[in-house]
Amino acid sequence: MNAATLGLHRIGYEVRSYFRAPDAVFFTFLFPVIMLALFSVAFSGSPDIQAGPGVSVDYATYYLPGLVATALLLSGTQSLGVDIAGERSDGTLKRLGGTPLPVLSYFVGKIGMVLVTVTAQVVLLLLIAALVFGVDLSTDGGAWARFAGIVLLGVATSCVLGIAISALPREGRRATATIVPIVLVLQFISGVYLPFTQLPDWLQTVAGVFPLRWMASGMRSVFLPEGFASAEPGGAWHLGLGTLVLAAWLVFGVVACLLTFRWNRRDA
Repeated sequence: MNAATLGLHRIGYEVRSYFRAPDAVFFTFLFPVIMLALFSVAFSGSPDIQAGPGVSVDYATYYLPGLVATALLLSGTQSLGVDIAGERSDGTLKRLGGTPLPVLSYFVGKIGMVLVTVTAQVVLLLLIAALVFGVDLSTDGGAWARFAGIVLLGVATSCVLGIAISALPREGRRATATIVPIVLVLQFISGVYLPFTQLPDWLQTVAGVFPLRWMASGMRSVFLPEGFASAEPGGAWHLGLGTLVLAAWLVFGVVACLLTFRWNRRDA
């Protein structure tokens, strides 16, 4: 079998392995759904969030875009980073390196797994938002086309960064403690849980360097009324700039993967 065919076979294996790990299912797959439920219930009696005269949404609608963006980062960067670091530490990668499995097939399996789990995760999140919390989803085809573009670029960027960041932990048992705090801090400074413009200017600048800030604002352009663009820095969604930032991180991630990925650590 060629590398692509082997990679497709690996996708099924990786998906099964993913859902057999309770911590991955809870802290990655279900985490955005749980957070949406918590915020929606906690603020169910609060007034809607205003973005101007006659422009308002409830809390479930407001938090949905950021949590969709978070799903991409969790499934790509966090899940792959922790998973690959663990496989390197327990000798799985070294054993795979001794087989005819090409590195490309291994990556196809991992990235394919992320695509499958992200799709299921986002569909579940949107269904719960609409059916349980009454979020009115857009009926605009252009908005959904933009959504698909953000998802694809976001998943690609998150995946290569996850593969690259997996080289940081020296031991698999330290991977969660190394990677999860980074992802968690990015969530708080990127406008997922707090209105982005309420953050100090310097923190907005720092967050603007990283991809989650742009994935979150891109998702807000899909799910929130156009009037909420005024609540963004500069009073606009800045989709073009966000695309450039994500593309730059994608290129950086690919280069980092090529330079750092090994079947085993250099110092092993």
